[in-house]
This record gives sequence, C-alpha cells and structure tokens, in this order.
Amino acid sequence: MAHIAANLKDRADSLEFAKLLAESLGENEKFDGNVVNGTIVAFDGDHVIVDVGLKSEGRIDKREFSRPGEDPEIKIGDTIEVFVERMENRDGETSLSREKARREEVWVELEKSHEAGERVTGVIFGRVKGGFTVDLGGAVAFLPGSQVDIRPVRDVTPLMNTPQPFHVLKMDRSRGNIVVSRRSILEESRQEARSDLLENLAEGNVLEGVVKNITDYGAFVDLGGVDGLLHVTDISWKRVNHPSEVLQIGQSVKVQVIRFNEETQRISLGMKQLESDPWEGVAATYVVGARFTGRISNITDYGAFVELEDGIEGLVHVSEMSWTKKNVHPAKIVSTSQEVEVEVLDVDAEKRRISLGLKQCQDNPWAAFATSHKAGDEIEGEIRNITEFGLFVGLTEEIDGMVHLSDISWEDQSEDVLKSYNKGDVVKAKILEMDPERERVALGIKQLTEDPFEGAVGVVKGAVVTCTVSEITAGSVEVTLVDGMSGSIKKADLSRERSEQRPDRFAVGEKVDAKVVSVDKKSRKVVLSIKAREIDEDKQAMKEFGSTESGASLGDILGAALQENKSKE
Repeated sequence: MAHIAANLKDRADSLEFAKLLAESLGENEKFDGNVVNGTIVAFDGDHVIVDVGLKSEGRIDKREFSRPGEDPEIKIGDTIEVFVERMENRDGETSLSREKARREEVWVELEKSHEAGERVTGVIFGRVKGGFTVDLGGAVAFLPGSQVDIRPVRDVTPLMNTPQPFHVLKMDRSRGNIVVSRRSILEESRQEARSDLLENLAEGNVLEGVVKNITDYGAFVDLGGVDGLLHVTDISWKRVNHPSEVLQIGQSVKVQVIRFNEETQRISLGMKQLESDPWEGVAATYVVGARFTGRISNITDYGAFVELEDGIEGLVHVSEMSWTKKNVHPAKIVSTSQEVEVEVLDVDAEKRRISLGLKQCQDNPWAAFATSHKAGDEIEGEIRNITEFGLFVGLTEEIDGMVHLSDISWEDQSEDVLKSYNKGDVVKAKILEMDPERERVALGIKQLTEDPFEGAVGVVKGAVVTCTVSEITAGSVEVTLVDGMSGSIKKADLSRERSEQRPDRFAVGEKVDAKVVSVDKKSRKVVLSIKAREIDEDKQAMKEFGSTESGASLGDILGAALQENKSKE
C-alpha cells in the first residue's frame, strides 16, 4: 500500500510539473519576438541589466540607449520597452534589444509619416558607400549622396550629428531598408522662397546670394530658389579677365538686381554697382598731356591696358608704344604687371576710354636725327633688312632709312637689282626726304651719281640718232643708244614702205639710223622711228631739189640728192 501511495504521489507531482511547464511555455511563446516592458535593475560595465519578469534577466549594450555622440539618460528602476529576441541564449540569459524595440516603434510611426508624405526628423551619424546613415529615432536609414543637398556638397561634416528634417522615399520592412532624402526638403523650401522672391523682385534690389557656378563670361548666383547671372563686366570696376580671379563656388556675395525680365524670369546682377563709380570726374583728373605712372594689367594684339587706379584703365595702342619698334607684338615691348610712365592722349568719359602713349615719355630719335641731318646729306650705314620693295639701312642704333627699289639704280629698276646686296653690307646713300612726324627717312643710292639719261648727248625729241639692234621681237626692234640707253622701234615704224615693215629683216648688232619720237623719263625709254626719218628725208629732198609740179619725179629728185651727197662725201 505504501508503495502504491508513493507512486500516486510521484504521478501527481509529474502532472503538476507538466502543467506548470506548459503554462510557462505558453507564456514564453507570448514573449519571443515581441516588445515588452522591462525594469532596469543594475549596470554591469557597458551593459544594462533588465528584468522582464522571466526566469533570467537580460543584458543590453548601453549604446542602444542613446543617439550617436550622446550619453544615455537612464537609471536603475526605469521602466523601458525592450524586444525579446530569445528566452535563453547559450549563457542561459534572456536575449533582449532596446534598439529593436525602438525600431519596431519607430517603424510604425515612419510608415504612417511615409503614407501621409510628412517630414521626419533624423540625425546623420555615419558614412557608407554611396551615401550616409541617418538615425530616425531608433531606425537606421540610408541617405544617398545625391539626396544630401541641391548642389554637390564637398564637406558634410557640418551637417552631421544635427537633427534635421527628411522625407522618407522608400521603406522595406522585410529587409529593414529605409531610404530618405534631405534634398526634397530643401527643394520645397527653395520653391517657396523662389515664389516669394520673384513676387517681390525689382530692379535695384540688393540681395545676398551664393555663387553656384562660374563660367568664362560670368558667374551664376543662387538668390535662394532662383539664379541670376553676374556678368564678368559687372563684377568690378577694375578689369577682371576671368570670374575665378575674384569669385569661388560657394562664396556668399552681395549683389544688386540690374535687370529683371518678368516674362523670361531672367535676372542680371551686378557687384560693382554697389560701389562708387571711379569714372565720375575722370576728365578733370586725366587731362590730355598729363603724365602718370600705371601698371600693365593686360596685353592684347593691338596694345596694352594700363591700370591708372582701381577701376580706371587706359589703352596704349601698339602704334604709341615705341618710336622705332614697328610691327612687333606689344608683349615684346612691355610685360604684365610692369610699371610704366604714360602720357594721356585722349579722354572719352562717356565711352569710358582713355588713350595713352608710352613713347611720348621717351626721347624721339626721329626728331633728334632731323635736327642733325638734312635732305641732300650723304650717309653710310649697314643694310638691316631687304624686302621686295627696297633696302632698310641703319642710320642710328634705333632708326632705319629706306632705299626704295626705284632709287637703287638708274638703269635697272627691277627686283633683280636687289640680288647684288646682302644683309649686313655697308652702303652709302643720300638723304632724299625726312618726315619725323611720320617717322620716315627716304634714301637713295643712285642719287650719288648723275643720271645717264639726263646726260645723254643728242637724245632729244626730233633728233636722228644712230643705234644698235639689241633684240628682235614680233612687234618691234629693241635698240641700244648712246651711254647704254634703251630704245624701241615699233613694227609700223620700221619703214615707210609697208612691205619693208618686217622686224626679221634686221639683225642683232646691226646699226640703224632712226628719229627720236619721244623720250619717257619715268620709264627711261626712248621711242624711235625709221619711217619718220625717211619721211623727213623725202621732205628735205623735195625742198632742195624741186617739186613734182616742175616735172621732176620723186625718183629723179632722190637720185639727184644722193648724187650730191656722194659728191660731198
């Protein structure tokens, strides 16, 4: 009996234990994967000990109780919500998570905000590939780099660890992914600011802006929702070659609205308009003839700009740079940033132009040469250059005189005459003309000797001369006269008889008598005629020996004339 009683008691204990175990397991099923309330009972180093009413207590890292960069604000006895991951881990402790509990709570709120299109508050706390991590009050979201700002941001450090609004773009609870945007918030604010700005915008308004982009012709300034163009010529009163010399992307600037087109909504801005115009009263300061010292600010093909003071520049044209250096680039005479003395040549305040001269502040070597030399003087110099139209001969170290092609030789005025001269040869020449104002000295080499054309004896119009055939062409016979002068007899002038007007009946070297018809000093050519000589001889014979009316024929008269000439000889 005692044995049976013992067995019954053991069975009852087993049933009670099974009942208790089942109840315990049933309760446990309610805990796993759920958020429950727990009480902080102790701190163990970097962990918080939490009692959720189960067999064992759980440990949670302190970092799960605070935002990045902040200390946790908790104490023993605080009731908190935690997520039960597992009843017992391998150490026999309850596995809890404050972060997952907060995340579950936050996920519900974020889903509501996402559906309603509302903004959420978060903190950027870390960097990841392609963007940044954002703490949305317990849930970690991804912020793509393109969604940080409207413009690319080089340094995100000032934005980190600071609460700010975001829009939830995408949520995936199964994967635990949340994508947010800060850019959309800024675009909304920008659009609101743009509408307000355009509504109140007017020419003359002074605004604060940020340099958004820089080009060769200017800079685009963000005025807070709308961009305006700051042209390079409106940045400063002084010369600005490129906007990057003065402005940088991201720089805050104060600008004035110069023009505003309401239809196209184009805005032109200016910075120099906020400063006083240095050109006011410039005519009173920079009078013609006055000399000033300035700095070369820019060099072009046509001259150099000289900065006389801030915002005031004048142009030294290349023709006003040097008395002697012609056809050279201004960069070979002056250099950028060089200080120079200049003279004011002309002022046009309305067009904002000042013409300056550099050579006027230096001695004029042309004027000095003109005072010590005169036309007719003979000089000696070195050939510095040879061109197709003449020779340039050095008169001094600085100036050259020119011997024109036509003033090199009396006989040869073709380009072939230049072949007998070389650069560096020393030649003598006569000064023909001086013009210091035009910076020219005309020289002549042939003028050192007498003109053989002028000194030719008997070569006058109407004279009969003996010449030598030098060349035969289809239309003329070229001859050489006394002292080497050239002459020409046209085909029609070769004979009185038409049948004899053939150039081929003459031979080179043959001597002929012809009458001088004309003398062209310019071309240095003598025009002759055998026909005219023959006609003159006929007239003379008729005059001396009779006429056709007395019965004598022309043949008889010529025969008598020839007979008389033979007798005289």
